[in-house]
Amino acid sequence: MPSPSSRLSREAVLARYFPCYRLAALPACAGLSGASCVIIGPQDKRLVLRQHHDASAAEYYFRRQYRALRSLPADLAPRPIAYFAGWMAIEYLQGEAASALPAVRDLAGLLVRLHRQRRFGWRVALLPLLEHYWQRCDPGRRFPQWLRRLKRLRKQGEPRPLRLAPLHMDVHVGNIIVGGGELRLIDWEYAGDGDIALELAGVWMPHELQRQALVGEYAVRANISPALLAKHVRRWRPWMLMLAAGWYEYRWAQTGDRQFIALADDSWRQLNVKK
Repeated sequence: MPSPSSRLSREAVLARYFPCYRLAALPACAGLSGASCVIIGPQDKRLVLRQHHDASAAEYYFRRQYRALRSLPADLAPRPIAYFAGWMAIEYLQGEAASALPAVRDLAGLLVRLHRQRRFGWRVALLPLLEHYWQRCDPGRRFPQWLRRLKRLRKQGEPRPLRLAPLHMDVHVGNIIVGGGELRLIDWEYAGDGDIALELAGVWMPHELQRQALVGEYAVRANISPALLAKHVRRWRPWMLMLAAGWYEYRWAQTGDRQFIALADDSWRQLNVKK
């Protein structure tokens, strides 16, 4: 894996590979993270440059994101343009980030279309991520109940999949682009193959009644027993709450941004864990 010091800077990438492009936007836009940015070139053509910004993650995780995009149709995700060590260029999607979650029927349709695609070729593994976040979080936030719950999940093992499919694994309002009457997903950083019920358990929704409606609509479209699918989603839900809480704790340790503490605390409340 290239060391961080050997990776090209954004300016070097632009000069070497996109000399006719200029910087158009910094990461204030939805879906732009790390050192990602929008660049604009001849005839107003726009691309997104995304950087492998997590120094603790191996380079192949970033390369997987590029491979996932290459395998997906244009009506689901942006097209990948090029890959460099530590960087990728992808299509800039015309449209707007969703201001609220789409209607249940539209969101279910989007997820069913994704889950009918060919598998990526690598599995989503939650336990290594949960342990990674525990190890990398602020030591002052490592309360005993968190460790006990982590050990309990490790002993239980991940639930048996109901149906394996390619997953996005980060479906929330900020990662949905609305344009031309279509919904598409951006930010495929955590994509991999896994249980469809895991994806449904992880969709960020303000109320569980909305999730129940989504599960019911999805089950009808995917020709699955609604009761069976709901049962599997419930099994995955504690795993996804732990994953969310751990990620927020990890981001707090990285950034010092107190919004992540508030989000982590909300996830812990949903898990009924007292700090």
